[in-house]
Amino acid sequence: MLSQFVLGHAAAPGAYTAPPMTYRASEQRYESMRYNRTGQSGLKLPAISLGLWHNFGGVDVFESARAMLLRAFDLGITHFDLANNYGPPPGSAEETCGRVLKQDLHGHRDELIISSKAGYGMWQGPYGEWGSRKYLIASADQSLQRLGLDYVDIFYSHRFDPETPLEETMSALDHLVRSGKALYVGISNYPAEATRVAAQILRALGTPCLIHQPAYSIFNRWVEPELLATLRAEKIGCIAFSPLAQGLLTDKYLAGNIPSDSRAGKAHGFLRPAQVTEDKLEKIRRLSQIATNRGQKLAQMAIAWVLRHPEMTSALIGASKVSQIEDAVGALANTQFSQAELSEIDAIVAD
Repeated sequence: MLSQFVLGHAAAPGAYTAPPMTYRASEQRYESMRYNRTGQSGLKLPAISLGLWHNFGGVDVFESARAMLLRAFDLGITHFDLANNYGPPPGSAEETCGRVLKQDLHGHRDELIISSKAGYGMWQGPYGEWGSRKYLIASADQSLQRLGLDYVDIFYSHRFDPETPLEETMSALDHLVRSGKALYVGISNYPAEATRVAAQILRALGTPCLIHQPAYSIFNRWVEPELLATLRAEKIGCIAFSPLAQGLLTDKYLAGNIPSDSRAGKAHGFLRPAQVTEDKLEKIRRLSQIATNRGQKLAQMAIAWVLRHPEMTSALIGASKVSQIEDAVGALANTQFSQAELSEIDAIVAD
């Protein structure tokens, strides 16, 4: 059900308007979202989570970012995922989120899961990236300041550091929990063997690894089968980022052109125009036909495909407009696949 914004009346489908200055959360926000247990922990995450990697930075329109965050919450998306370097400029996505938390969601802090990460380049000098204790703890302090929070719910090591002992990186995560700056910790972009060792170290320290955040989509399957098997064995949750392959698995590119507001069309986007090849477009069109036969949009099918794994806790979506968040939540209406559908998807990607 759509959010109640004006005089307590729900807006009609397709007639969503930006939230007013005084926001009131929808009383129906928990009615349609599915919540999944994270590994063996007591924490549940929404099946759809909202990532602030793109479109929430200082170069973006604040009111658009605010509308997306509030609409997401009204749809039962209680998990907002950030990192210290999200923007651009780096750090500005956390500032945007912090502003919305203070202005609109301050009364709902205990209903929210806010995560942040550190690992990629954030400031100059030898202490501004990777996995040292110095960098991770300093970065967490900076993130809390930008967010205006006393703690984050999940703090991640954003990438595996081959030159820093895993014991140092994991002990820094353990310290953040023991100091009250994070409730849980996780890792992101770690290969399977490093994941296994990291989980063992954290378990010995008394701060279990809650979750792993890898890239995963129909086009990007590196987690199969080794990493997913490791997460299952270690009883760690999984939240997949880029389930839409940076927007490729949407209707945006079906016509063969690159829209100016797409990730491939933005100068600061990670998807480059050269990656939108005719071969890839042909595969996207064939996948879109399967989605149509399922009664879904391509993006909805792509999200449902990621969530089909029992160890997949949540699909972490990006968005540039409210309607994309609504579509993503709509994917939960049909998350079952026949073996014929799965085989056809595999054949298209492998072709």
